[in-house]
Amino acid sequence: MAGGELMDVRGKVISGRFLHAPGQDGIEILADAVVEVDAIGTITRVTPTADKHHAARRAAARQAGTLIELPARTAILPGFVDLHIHAPQYPQLGKALDVPLEVWLHRYTFPLEARYADLAFARKSYEALVGDLLAGGTTTALYFATVHQEASRLLAEICLAKGQRALVGKVAMDDPEACPPYYRDESARAAIDGTRALIDHLGALPGNGGLVKAVATPRFIPSCTDALLEGLGALTAECGCHVQTHCSESDWEHGHVLSRYGRTDAEMLDHFGLLTRRTVLAHSNFLTPADMDRLAARGSAVAHCPLSNAYFANAVFPIRAALAKQVRVGLGTDISGGPSASMLEVQRMAVAASRMLEGGVDPDLPADRRGRAGMRIDVPLAFHLATAGGADALDLPVGTFAPGKHFDAILVDPDAPGSTMRLFEEVDEESDLLEKIVYTASRPNLTCVWVGGRAVSGHSG
Repeated sequence: MAGGELMDVRGKVISGRFLHAPGQDGIEILADAVVEVDAIGTITRVTPTADKHHAARRAAARQAGTLIELPARTAILPGFVDLHIHAPQYPQLGKALDVPLEVWLHRYTFPLEARYADLAFARKSYEALVGDLLAGGTTTALYFATVHQEASRLLAEICLAKGQRALVGKVAMDDPEACPPYYRDESARAAIDGTRALIDHLGALPGNGGLVKAVATPRFIPSCTDALLEGLGALTAECGCHVQTHCSESDWEHGHVLSRYGRTDAEMLDHFGLLTRRTVLAHSNFLTPADMDRLAARGSAVAHCPLSNAYFANAVFPIRAALAKQVRVGLGTDISGGPSASMLEVQRMAVAASRMLEGGVDPDLPADRRGRAGMRIDVPLAFHLATAGGADALDLPVGTFAPGKHFDAILVDPDAPGSTMRLFEEVDEESDLLEKIVYTASRPNLTCVWVGGRAVSGHSG
């Protein structure tokens, strides 16, 4: 790759520095590794420097004209996996965060989402969103769309056209006591049939090949009737599709379910058949220890959204406690409850929020009563959650550099025009690189983004 040009790496061999975090216990730096990608964008071989075949593999690729050598100061990361995005809320990103969740929904969010009946408006918003997310390194996205069938299909088609790996859900919300008359499904049956129609449509979409999938999406229990929740649980059991919803997000939402059923969100979602190996629960801040055991038993995952939790949750999700109970966890921006579309920002906030949970935030309390011990996480763990952790939550072969995984990746160039990174060879160790990227990189530094080996975003450096 010369001069920062974008390049399709399908059928190529890339030589350079790769950083990934396959496990929760740290990162692996593959310095000067050789990574081979087949014609459909799948990694077939990874040869580290210490491997006795390293020089031969590189020489063979050079002779065949398939070798791409990356500049010495660059690094390749796995693409980011964003587990919670409200796609129609992108136009209100960065505003209207000054009221409680239940007020925010009815005053701002539902009126905005209702506008997606207008496909011209939907196209303008969704084109901008998908393009911006790809430019920010989000190669896999789990999307809430709206109640509208046509606009939900349009979002999926835009993801396919732009090359983003995505799961798209037509939002299901039918309770007339909780949803405004101008924005809800006509009935539980209509919502269930609409979900099935989207599943069928995306399964038959020309050129899809599994890049974009449908996901059953009850908005959350407060907006759904029992008939709808039961019906979506039955549909999920029938088709094996992914499921996404909100769970115990705030005092209000958690309390609503307790008041309605006398049982927690997680208990009731399980009751309705909506906790599966392919379920992602957004937020989940108020999970009880028993709830966490239930999620671990079902294999369901949590989308931790630290940015939006600061505004709406009234609590910090205890990542360490969840991981200790074998709950699968990834990260989400929660556009637009979270005021940033950047997964780098989410990783930073995940670390900061965990430190605040551990240390406490009320200076009037003594230090030994101020926080919850053992809750902090570090940058390598946050990075793992943003990549391999999110991939595991979705059961997708992405998130690391290993044979059989799709080559979904980000080229980070500290010397790109407009760079916000500064590397100093005099003081920086190679082990410092990931922290430098997570804490100081920004969009100008992400000079190429690949999905399945295809360059889907980038710029010359």
